[in-house]
Parts: sequence; structure tokens; C-alpha cells
Amino acid sequence: MPSRSRIRVEEIARHPAFRRLVGPGGPDDRAGIAVDLRYAGTNNFAGRCLYRDLDCAWLRIEAAAGLAEAARWLAARRPGWRLLVLDALRPHRVQEAIWAEVAGTPDAAYFADPAAGSMHSYGMAVDVTLLDAHGREAGAAEMGSGFDEMSEASHPALHAEHLASGRLSAGQVALRELLRQAMSAGGFAGIATEWWHFDHGPRERVRREFPLVE
Repeated sequence: MPSRSRIRVEEIARHPAFRRLVGPGGPDDRAGIAVDLRYAGTNNFAGRCLYRDLDCAWLRIEAAAGLAEAARWLAARRPGWRLLVLDALRPHRVQEAIWAEVAGTPDAAYFADPAAGSMHSYGMAVDVTLLDAHGREAGAAEMGSGFDEMSEASHPALHAEHLASGRLSAGQVALRELLRQAMSAGGFAGIATEWWHFDHGPRERVRREFPLVE
């Protein structure tokens, strides 16, 4: 169950446990992290802005520190490469709106039931991909499926099967593995169904101890 402690996203800037992804007090492009929050625009599964006027460019300090470490790991092994954050803090009210839209459909398998609490709503999850040394995003062609592509092609758990069938190439899986290794270096863990999603910390502990952002 989600924590009883809750804060509103409009108050997040005054909360000491959260750090901006961009701007004063947060990592920026020089730190090997770029930001393009897809739910703040129309380049997402819904085809519309889901965040409207909400400022969602935040993470908890633990996840923000881990992201910076992941970027350092990547830069040490691939000079000039950076992480591109596609989603970070997702307010609970937005998660509820998404769930109302996808509940009862196959797409529901790709979203956390807000009754349990999405790790995004605690600022403890990121959706992320790679930018190469020329600033080119690793998108659907490079990764084998696009961000928020709700299909088995997105499932890291099926890499061996997809390699055997030719659905994914060795190069696509290698890029996914590079991303996973970088995020692991920052203390993040991936999930079975989305190559882009990473959690920081055990879900049960996060949901029990940290405030939910509404």
C-alpha cells in the first residue's frame, strides 16, 4: 500500500528530499544527463500532454544521485555518451488518470495500479535511453522498440527468444545491455517488460517509507 505521507507536486520545490533534474541544484547536460519528459508533450503513447502545467522534472535525492553515478559510468566507457531522461516524477493524480484509461486493456500490464503506487509517483523511478557522442537518441531503430511501445519487443526478459527469432539484433540487445549496466552502476534495477524503465530501491520499502507525490 502507498505511504500515508503525501505531498502535492506543486509543493515539491520546497521539499528537501527532492532534487530538480534541470536547473539550480540538479544535474544538467554537462553532467551527462539530458531531459526530454515525453509526458510533458505529445510524443507519448497517449499522443497528448499528460502533465499539462505540472512541473515533473524531479527525483528524490537518492534516485538523482544514482542517475548522476550512472551517467559517470557511461561517460567513462563511452566518452561523449549521455543519458536521456524520458520520464521521472509522475504525480499520483496523473497515474490515476492513465490507469482509468488503460484499465481492462492489454496496455494495463505496462502501468502500475495506482492502488499499489507507481515508483514514479515517489520520484524513485526513471524512464531513460541513450544519446550517442553526436547527440543522437537511441530510439526504436537502435533499441528494437520505442519508448512506451507496449509489445513483447520491449521486454528485456525475452531477449534470448527475440535474438533467436531475429526480432531483435545483437546490436539492439547490446545497446539495451549498455543502458542496463549504466543504470545498475547507479543502483537502479530494470524490469522484465520495459527496456527503458528503472527503479531505485526496493518497491515495498519505497511504498512504505517515502511520501507519495500527488
